[in-house]
Amino acid sequence: MSGILDGVKIVDLSRVLAGPYATQMLSDMGAEVIKIEAPWGDDTRKWGPPFTTGFDGKQVAAYFLSCNRGKEIINLNLKNQADEVKKMIQDADVLVENFRPGTLERLLGKLPKELIVCSISAYGSTGPRRDEPGYDIALQARSGIMSITGEAEGQPAKVGVAWIDVITGLNASNAILAALFHKMKTGEAKRIDISLWDCAIAALVNQAHNVLASGKNPTRMGSAHPNLVPYRAFEVEDGWFVIGVGSDPQWENLVQLLGIESKEEWAENTGRIAARSDVEACIANKIKHRSRKDLEDLLQGIPCSPVNTISEALNDPQSIARGLVSSYNNVQVLASPLRFK
Repeated sequence: MSGILDGVKIVDLSRVLAGPYATQMLSDMGAEVIKIEAPWGDDTRKWGPPFTTGFDGKQVAAYFLSCNRGKEIINLNLKNQADEVKKMIQDADVLVENFRPGTLERLLGKLPKELIVCSISAYGSTGPRRDEPGYDIALQARSGIMSITGEAEGQPAKVGVAWIDVITGLNASNAILAALFHKMKTGEAKRIDISLWDCAIAALVNQAHNVLASGKNPTRMGSAHPNLVPYRAFEVEDGWFVIGVGSDPQWENLVQLLGIESKEEWAENTGRIAARSDVEACIANKIKHRSRKDLEDLLQGIPCSPVNTISEALNDPQSIARGLVSSYNNVQVLASPLRFK
């Protein structure tokens, strides 16, 4: 791991995923992270099965391992051991917490002015929902992402991981790095207000802008794309295979490789969107009796991939070459994605 943040001390009062994910990334960069858990432990310690051997040699839910490597973990009850926490933050650079707004000050009182504080909450420190709790699935529902996830005729579906928590953790770590840089330049410690809600809305990217531009709500499209055709998963001989054409030259290449009888109006993406069903049906018929490997070998230069299981992804030669499964305290974990040269 890189030592870019060597000498930076972070006290982590957060639990579950967004906050711990952020501090894990900072630990990966060399920061000293002290995670303070209640005597009964972080909620995710019991989010199983599956259970496995944890970093301390005790049984723990696998979920917990995904966002807590590289930390010193101390058990304290903030309600009656707040003074011990206050001592820890006296020489800390950053404090991360995800209590409801106002709870941190009630528990710890006035904080050192030179301390960078990153507060993560469901809806932020202002607004009519500031005091509402929120887990990732509730935010996925309210933010609209579930309305566009799933098959067209099926039920709304959540993203298969806690998508908003992870995005919030990434935004939080980014904000903390910016705050550390700002303090280095000016001596001023910033207070950071990060919410799952703000991050979820921002992460709607093109779908939200489609609404702003057209006034129309998008709908569920399975694996298809609202702005590109073809761009979806197709059923093939031995599973599912994704083809994602992002430009007209890529379409021309796909036509030649698959021997598609393309219509003149399909040469441009707007024409393919207008004829989405016909274009997709044409491709589906061309590849339904081919294997995933055959298609991957054939479609060189076209963004494409088999729809892998998690096991297949973890054992992909690229994952192995990049060392994406690592070991921490003799426990298998996902490696940090950060690489510095």
